Amino acid sequence: MLHHTTLPKKTFEVQITGSKSESNRLLILKALYPNITIENLSESDDTKYLQKALNSKEKEVDIHHAGTAMRFLTAYFACKENSEVILTGSERMQERPIGILVEALRQMGADIQYEKNDGYPPLKIRGKKLTQNKVSIAATTSSQFISALMLIAPSLPNGLTIQLEGKITSVPYINMTLALMQQLGIEGNFSENNIYIPNKKSIENQTVVVESDWSSASYFYSIVALSKATEIVLKSYRKQSLQGDAALSTIYTSLGVETEFFPKENAIKLSKSKIEVPNKVNFNLVNTPDIAQTIAVTCFGLGTDCELQGLHTLKIKETDRLTALKVELEKLGAYLEINEASLKLTSSNTIFKNVSINTYNDHRMAMAFAPLALKTSLQINDCEVVSKSYPTFWEDLKSVGFSIDFQ
Repeated sequence: MLHHTTLPKKTFEVQITGSKSESNRLLILKALYPNITIENLSESDDTKYLQKALNSKEKEVDIHHAGTAMRFLTAYFACKENSEVILTGSERMQERPIGILVEALRQMGADIQYEKNDGYPPLKIRGKKLTQNKVSIAATTSSQFISALMLIAPSLPNGLTIQLEGKITSVPYINMTLALMQQLGIEGNFSENNIYIPNKKSIENQTVVVESDWSSASYFYSIVALSKATEIVLKSYRKQSLQGDAALSTIYTSLGVETEFFPKENAIKLSKSKIEVPNKVNFNLVNTPDIAQTIAVTCFGLGTDCELQGLHTLKIKETDRLTALKVELEKLGAYLEINEASLKLTSSNTIFKNVSINTYNDHRMAMAFAPLALKTSLQINDCEVVSKSYPTFWEDLKSVGFSIDFQ
């Protein structure tokens, strides 16, 4: 139970775990090029499952709810010569489509079979040398499918050209993958609808420090937005970030939060700005879908209507996030209209008390709703689900003054 909390007017410091997105990309690259050392690795379940899978000698590898691990490992095992593995996951993971990635890998000569339903995990993958150096894939698909192909590309004997068909929807995550590879000396370029990555035989000893996770920072943006005057310093963040969710620093200016960067300390300070929050905001989150839940809840807590667009990938995440948001916010007194790719929230002057929030096996549902304890008392069901991306979330919330009972 989260009790209605009033935070003191003081400055708190929080160290958030390393970016899951960066960590998981770097772990695949380290598996291909062992001379890479990674620091500030994410402590998330997803990253732990990926590490375990990469070190596993078992015939069947279970990555549970870790969607990134499923996508990246499908490509990794496909090019790991003389290996055979069944790659599976949770019941929800077996409902999340992977056919577009499998078809792309098959174009390249991969040997992948579906164990149950066509287009979905579990997958039987027989690793082999992939010599085909060109592949095409829908540009509107998940950026993780595209990144999965990019990450194995330098290890392929002839490199890889990836042709993206249609309008690209996930540019920041493609750029993140490319930038991490370039940091390690892997050449590659992304222009118009083509990504080209040549073969790289080896990488000399290199250490990479993972930036803290911007998606996880979103919950502290929400806390500052909903508080009266609290300031929060978040460590291990850079202004020149590779993460698309760094757009938070711009987006939340409309919601009353100012971001100050301290480059020498690699830190940011979040504080209340003096601007008046508008009655309605409109954001296109096509490049930052993971922060949609946080923004919707923040707007509800502020009494601000919002329209969020570019959310087409939310239907196939850990849960159908659009439907989940509608159900849980309406319990609290909001009104939501949703379609396949957007939501429209009409806020309420009243926020109901002691509402029980269901989390649907989705870490972001739990964390996005928690800041509302600044406005009302509520219960978060299955609160341990946060371990998927941010295991110390509840401890960090207590450290900034939240009152929490674990039942």
